[in-house]
Amino acid sequence: MSGTCAVRTGFLQCRQWPRCWTCAGAPCGCSWWPTGQTSLHGCRLKCVCQLCEHTNFTCQTEGACWASVMLTNGREEVIKSCVSLPELNAQVFCHSSKNITKTECCYTDFCNNITLPAHSLLIPSSPLPPPSRASMGSVVLAVTVVVPVCILSLVVVLVACTCQSRRCARGRAKQPSVEEPLSECNLVNSRKTLKDLIYDMTTSGSGSGLPLLVQRTIARTIVLQEIVGKGRFGEVWRGKWCGEDVAVKIFSSRDERSWFREAEIYQTVMLRHENILGFIAADNKDNGTWTQLWLVSEYHEQGSLFDYLNRGTVTVEGMVKLALSVASGLAHLHMEIVGTQGKPAIAHRDLKSKNVLVKRNESCAIADLGLAVKHDSVLNTIDIPQNPRVGTRRYMAPEILDDAMNMNIFESFKRADIYSLGLVYWEIARRCSVGGITEEYQLPYYDVVPSDPSIEDMRRVVCEQKLRPNIPNQWQSCEALRVMGRIMRECWYANSAARLTALRIKKTISQLCVQEDSKA
Repeated sequence: MSGTCAVRTGFLQCRQWPRCWTCAGAPCGCSWWPTGQTSLHGCRLKCVCQLCEHTNFTCQTEGACWASVMLTNGREEVIKSCVSLPELNAQVFCHSSKNITKTECCYTDFCNNITLPAHSLLIPSSPLPPPSRASMGSVVLAVTVVVPVCILSLVVVLVACTCQSRRCARGRAKQPSVEEPLSECNLVNSRKTLKDLIYDMTTSGSGSGLPLLVQRTIARTIVLQEIVGKGRFGEVWRGKWCGEDVAVKIFSSRDERSWFREAEIYQTVMLRHENILGFIAADNKDNGTWTQLWLVSEYHEQGSLFDYLNRGTVTVEGMVKLALSVASGLAHLHMEIVGTQGKPAIAHRDLKSKNVLVKRNESCAIADLGLAVKHDSVLNTIDIPQNPRVGTRRYMAPEILDDAMNMNIFESFKRADIYSLGLVYWEIARRCSVGGITEEYQLPYYDVVPSDPSIEDMRRVVCEQKLRPNIPNQWQSCEALRVMGRIMRECWYANSAARLTALRIKKTISQLCVQEDSKA
């Protein structure tokens, strides 16, 4: 606010607001003082101060000079001092109260220098605003303080009530029933199956799996039904999520590294394939005694290929379908897809019939990727553990058994997978029924090594004696078995560089599949 100014005892006075002052000679700029928040631009009043002996009974202030005639024991007494700007803003010192005869503030140098008898103090030429303005300021100040405090208190009460209600809801949800799935199913999508949900989120996103929040929501609303198997790192359960069956692989906390590794591999960009086990979620759960590490995947009721072959035989068409699906899954693992949304080449390192699952349509899905390694083609690095001798001893390639494998070349890991694939094919082909003739199920090398062979047992048979599983002569009478026998031999070469690739095997069996279809 600004206006015309008049000189008054060394100060300039703005006539539009009588209590707005600046130093003499300065531009007239009203600052809404003293009820505003700015000072008098450094100008200070000199006042009489009865209590200021050390400054010759004078004081300086940016506020006002103050004088009061008080009644003390029936006698009038004059008190003189300075009023600071905050005290002046509080509108307290410039008004009379019940033991005060007269109290005034003034705004020129030493204007409070009065003596008794004095019932009327010096009143400045610029009078104070009317009392109604001061009282209004007090009301505004009170409202400004009280209203936010009330609102804040209300918010605190509402937050406390909300937290308490959520805590009670969690307590009621701790013991879910099998018959009544939890309502959190609706948090994901109540209308879609898991397969639809995974397809939507992986095709529209990075292709590496469901978002972590969705994974956690799914994992924490699964109801375990029954145990379906045990492995090296834990148990496998059949669980229910919103009426759908899922497989839950439960690791103990001491196997956290294995759990993390498998979850990491399963969530590799563009890994998802119809012949690789469908990953759903990974989560850690505290059951009250210890922490469980969950890996949730698709459930295949037919179980592993090992179980499937033990239960019964397969037709020629069934054998070809099983073999082709395993080769397709392994070829996708081994393949590197280049691009911003590309996929690194991956080697399984523990391929065996127990790590291959049979789907409802009689095709296979490769599972158990906890020992897999990825190849970074840009940096040409392979993330492998310190101990290269991992996997199942019965299925280990010769170069692994005699410790001759070149760990710096990623192709070495892929070639070792091909050797194991040949053994899996041998297990399938033995159970193929041709003309009513079939052989009982056996593991590879069942006739030359113990049921739980050591590294030395396998090295002696595979590397020193150079033995391989027997291929019966009657296989030559069936074209499909003859081709399968030839593929097996080319998978088992001692020289790993001479072995077939997964893609070559897939193409050969695809041609065989076409031939079998044409016969039908």
